[in-house]
Amino acid sequence: MSAPAVRDAGAVIAPAARLAPHYSMFGVTERLMLTGHSHQAWPDVALSGQVDALRDAALELDDKWELAFKKADRVREGFRRFLGDPYGEIALGASTHDLVVRFLSALDLRGRPRLVTSDGEFHTLRRQLGRLAEEGVEIVRVPAAPVATFAERAAAAVDDRTAAVLVSAVLYETARIVPGLADLAEVCWRRGAELLVDAYHAAGVVPFTTEGIESAWVVGGGYKYLQLGEGNCYLRLPEHADTFRPVVTGWFAGFGALTGTEDGTRVGYPTGAARFAGATYDPTSHYRAARVLDFFDDQGLTPEYLRRVSLHQMSLLTRIFDAIGAPPHVIDRDRDGSPEDFGGFLALRTPHAAHLKSALAARGVRTDHRGPYLRLGPAPYLSDDQLETAMAALAAELTGRPATLPWSA
Repeated sequence: MSAPAVRDAGAVIAPAARLAPHYSMFGVTERLMLTGHSHQAWPDVALSGQVDALRDAALELDDKWELAFKKADRVREGFRRFLGDPYGEIALGASTHDLVVRFLSALDLRGRPRLVTSDGEFHTLRRQLGRLAEEGVEIVRVPAAPVATFAERAAAAVDDRTAAVLVSAVLYETARIVPGLADLAEVCWRRGAELLVDAYHAAGVVPFTTEGIESAWVVGGGYKYLQLGEGNCYLRLPEHADTFRPVVTGWFAGFGALTGTEDGTRVGYPTGAARFAGATYDPTSHYRAARVLDFFDDQGLTPEYLRRVSLHQMSLLTRIFDAIGAPPHVIDRDRDGSPEDFGGFLALRTPHAAHLKSALAARGVRTDHRGPYLRLGPAPYLSDDQLETAMAALAAELTGRPATLPWSA
């Protein structure tokens, strides 16, 4: 029998004691995995989903697709919940890159050959837009810092030649939440430019809503905070998406009633999310995701509850880091703003980020780094004791003292 769901406002903040047993395959009670912002453990039910996919394929052969499409619909339902958009049209893809390319292929880059973005975007955008720049598309990279004025500065960069603005809801290097997206969406709408928001580092750890940015496209996936594993990404379409004809789509976009000439001279498109559909895919990822999303529901892991857990864990990490007292020129955190201004990981700026990642791994603590940032990402199945032990390892590495904490006595 599964542990009772946590549904009330007075529920215990740290749920590790009841959640950790459900992650036995990843051994979360024996491992210090502060990789929650990058790759969270999967609950054990994920394996049942993968077995279900094999069983349906074995029994139904090509007829498995009717069952697979039901799993895809369950995944869409889950994404809608974490995007705060219960009726949103959701196109699915194996990666955000796959979906971003479909989006870019729908833009009029001949007539409006200008794209605006930040200098703090993930590699999906950074690399792809860099390559487009080589082909003559004007790429404007607005400095992400200071984040408080980013949306305003990005809006100022939008002109009548701008096809789209592509930005993140939470910056992947620093965990800063980007404010002012609704105002940016309004400017884009008035100037005839599209707004694409990357919500990968928001959904599942920072409550997200499309309210106020209804005209925006939203991209992201479940590899990180939602514990869905690979192959589970989404593109939320705005209502006016039916006016676009993406160049890059697959034959699944040919299902259903098509709009356009069907005599072979012009490709037709369906309405809704199918307009941006791909082609034959491995449905195993959706089977797994459907099981995990059901697990989230059973355990009461709502967006609001997960945010409470995250804020608690982040507060613990920052309090311990501050107590270490490391010199700021060696390692420091962003102290501008409140805890609510950050996403689900602690970004520590240090010229020794790569070394610290390796040194912590040798001490049994899994982290990662991006450039000058050592990133520590907790997850709801980790206990406070585990987080304190991990930070003790960091303190030991920074100070040369044994891996014990003065505040743990």
